[in-house]
Amino acid sequence: MKFEVLKKDNLKRNIIIGVFVVLIISAVVLNFTRAKYRSTASVPIVDSEVNYSRPDLEIIALYVDGVQANELDSSKNYTLDPNNSTCTYKDGSTIANLTLSYNTETKTFTIAPYTTRGTKCTLYFEEYIPSIKDTILTYYPIVLTRTNFSTTITDTTTGTIYKSVDESQYDNDGEVYYFAGNPTDNWVYFAGFYWRIIRINGDGTIRMIYQGTSANATGTGTRIETSAFNSSYSRNEYVGYMYTLNQVHGTGRYSNIKGVLDNWYDDNLRTYADNIDIDAGFCGDRSPSTSTSSSNDSGGWGTTQTYYGGYIRYYNNGTPTFRCSNSSDLYTVSSSNKGNKALTYPIGLITLDEVWYAGGNQSNNNSYYLYTGSRYWTMSPFLFDGSNAGVFRVNSTGSLDYDHVHYSNSVRPVINLRSDVTIIHGTGTSTDPFVITE
Repeated sequence: MKFEVLKKDNLKRNIIIGVFVVLIISAVVLNFTRAKYRSTASVPIVDSEVNYSRPDLEIIALYVDGVQANELDSSKNYTLDPNNSTCTYKDGSTIANLTLSYNTETKTFTIAPYTTRGTKCTLYFEEYIPSIKDTILTYYPIVLTRTNFSTTITDTTTGTIYKSVDESQYDNDGEVYYFAGNPTDNWVYFAGFYWRIIRINGDGTIRMIYQGTSANATGTGTRIETSAFNSSYSRNEYVGYMYTLNQVHGTGRYSNIKGVLDNWYDDNLRTYADNIDIDAGFCGDRSPSTSTSSSNDSGGWGTTQTYYGGYIRYYNNGTPTFRCSNSSDLYTVSSSNKGNKALTYPIGLITLDEVWYAGGNQSNNNSYYLYTGSRYWTMSPFLFDGSNAGVFRVNSTGSLDYDHVHYSNSVRPVINLRSDVTIIHGTGTSTDPFVITE
């Protein structure tokens, strides 16, 4: 076999060419890598991420709620204040048409247009605290509406929440989200008790009904006790949660059931008052009518036979409402900004309309979340038939009917949580309820 040796000149030439090619390839790779990291790389501000390359961008100051900070807390949410945040080029000149943004979900900061090496930024952030409404809504990907209230709802509606169709279904403060059917994920644990969420009120507060000291779906554990609504029954005025003789919308006296609820609140919830809303109130609609088919604003006191607003809606036009038509019937505490300001404590009862929205009707229904197998009071007046005052109740079969006020039924407290309370943990199920306070 014959071997040939390269000539010295050819060898020198090939080495030079090889070195030159390597230099070209290295330059291309270096520029590509540099360009890539200049435009997309991320580095942390301690716990959070900022989209920039260290040689390109320098954060010279970081402020949170106006106070200088060294880091952003990864467990909290922030919004960037682009009006106060500034960036300058290396020579100190201002960057024209600057766009700054911060993604709370990914915790990344972005800047546009593309910056040059040595750009310096001062960033201002504000801590953003999601409302309990916003937090709760993230658990329910299915949002439905209802316009037909003539039938009961028995479906399992886990992962589902309903909302107002339009202003006709709003409460006095705005759009309402509510539960209907048989959800398994509207449980709350608060103040040592289990509750079920009825609705998110128009002002963002959360209305809940008592469910017990354990996660009972049915049975006597779902009530605090039994009580007459009022011991007196022979006049119209006794349909009121509070009432004044010879007045339709008076609040001078307490009903029996109000005394029961006040005592229970004082014993069990008063120390948690900072979490309980005082403005949403509780509607005991006493809109009177001497007609069975339409409201005429007549009657409502003495022994005049009277049909109240709930009766007219329930038996005639077939449409419930979250709106309280008369502020004198919206029971609120004295420090509230609205309503009759007559309550001692911010506690009440569920309304006919809330049960109706939830899937209750004149038919029996043991497959919706407000069914307990026991009879319990609402705070919605029904009628005065000339002899007896009557108030709506949920029957032991789950249907909506009424009872004379001096008869005894279960008492299930209703309260409203403030819109700024925080869910500590939980997913809303009976075994993992939303926990508001430890």
